[in-house]
Parts: sequence; C-alpha cells; structure tokens
Amino acid sequence: MVGECKNKRLSSVLFHVFSCLLGFIMIYPLLWLLASSFKSNDTMFHNTYSLIPETWDVVQNYLSGLAGVAGYSFMHFFKNSVIVTLVSVVTSIFSSLLAAYALARVKFRGSGFWFGCVIMTMMIPSQVMVVPQYIILRALHLNDTLAAMVLPWCFGYAFFIFLIVQYMRGVPKELDEAAQIDGCRKIGILFRILVPVVKPAIVSASIFAFYWIWQDFFQPLIFVGSPKNFTIPLALNMYTDPNSFNNYGGLFAMSVVSLIPVIIVFIVFQKYLVEGIATDGIKG
Repeated sequence: MVGECKNKRLSSVLFHVFSCLLGFIMIYPLLWLLASSFKSNDTMFHNTYSLIPETWDVVQNYLSGLAGVAGYSFMHFFKNSVIVTLVSVVTSIFSSLLAAYALARVKFRGSGFWFGCVIMTMMIPSQVMVVPQYIILRALHLNDTLAAMVLPWCFGYAFFIFLIVQYMRGVPKELDEAAQIDGCRKIGILFRILVPVVKPAIVSASIFAFYWIWQDFFQPLIFVGSPKNFTIPLALNMYTDPNSFNNYGGLFAMSVVSLIPVIIVFIVFQKYLVEGIATDGIKG
C-alpha cells in the first residue's frame, strides 16, 4: 500500500514536471519576443537565446516602433487592421450564418449537394483564389484600398458555414415548428430562436475569423500597395530593410503590441470557443 502511494506521488511529480517543461517550450517564443523588445539593437543577437537583456532599451524600442515607418505612425497601421478585421469578421459571420441556416433548416431541392460543394471548397488553398479575386477587385477599381481586404471575406467562409451547420443540426426542429405555429417567419426563427442557441458556434467562428484576418499577410500584400493602407503584418515587414538600418527593437516591440488584442480576445471568449467546438447544440 505504501509502495503504491509512493508510485502515485512519483507519477504525479513526473507528470507536473513534464507538463511545466512542455509548457515552457511552447511559450518560449513569446517570452523571447517580449524579452527582445527590451534589448538594444546593438546587443540583441549577442546571446540570442537569453531572455535577460544585456542592455535595456525598452523606452527607445517602443517609441521608435510607435513612430512607425514610411511617414505613418504604428497607430495608423493599427487602425487599418482594426477596421479591416472588424468589418470582415462581421460580414463573414453574418453571411456564413445565413448560408448555414439555409443548409441546415430550410428544405429545398439539392440542399445536400450544395452543402457538399461548400465542404469541397475547404480543400482549395486560399492562395489559389487570390488571382481571380485580384482580377475582380481590379475590375471594380478597388485595388489598393481597405475594401480590397474586406470584400473577399464578405460572402462567408466554408469552415464557418460547416461549423454553424453542424451545431444547428443538434438543435431540435420542434423549436422551429413551435415558432411557426406562433406566427414567426423564417428570419425571425433564425435571429430569435436559433442565434441565441448557437451562440457558442458563432462566437467560435468569430474568434477564428479574427485571428486569421488580423495576422493575414499574403492577401494584403497582393491587394494593397500604398503604405497608407497597410495593415500591421505589412507594416512590421517594413521595420527591416537589408539596404539600410534594421530596427529590430521597434519590430519586436510592435509585434508585442499587436499581440495584445489577440490575447484579450482569447481570454474573454475562451469559454465560448471551448463550447463551440466541444458541443453541438441542444440534446433534446
């Protein structure tokens, strides 16, 4: 009995030590980024793996980073990212919600076929769609505008449709029938009955959309050419220039600032993220 208790304690200690070690390895890149934002440009790469700065240059790094590049402050790029991300998230989730409702709750011929087509588009790399999107945006004279980064997201996203459809299918259809008996139309059923129930799935899709759009580098790189319309990923790329001075301190400092909204969103909405993935509606 004593030996069994000792084995359990030893197993518990080893488990916690291994978990802490694995957690440190996973969070080390973020710790390194934060520590590098405190280092001076001259000593930043003397001892690359160290988290303790040889020379502290916190104020200079953050001030130089906030000063921005190409004649625009970092807050200008931050504002562009906020506008593009918020508008894209709202329009994408709204369109995906309407499509998911039609596929999950409305009876029409070929609904299964169209849902299969939506699922198949998830296998198409997003980079493949950039060329036709660029041609359409150029025809609409929207290239090099904030709208060029928003419009591709405005008509829904296959993964979000799939996520919301699967959640809606777990909601008893008796709720729809009861609402129809009370005189509620389909649009009323969606927003008054289903939306409150599938809220975790909607929030989960919104979080994914926020993360993907906030850190997107490739599409803005193709659609936007003027620094005044750059988002944060494009702006951070300008802090380094092989032909001139590289402001690594400002780069790392503003990278830390750009992570703050991501961390806040995760902390505030993590409960809904877990619920939206782990459950699927009401079990009646």
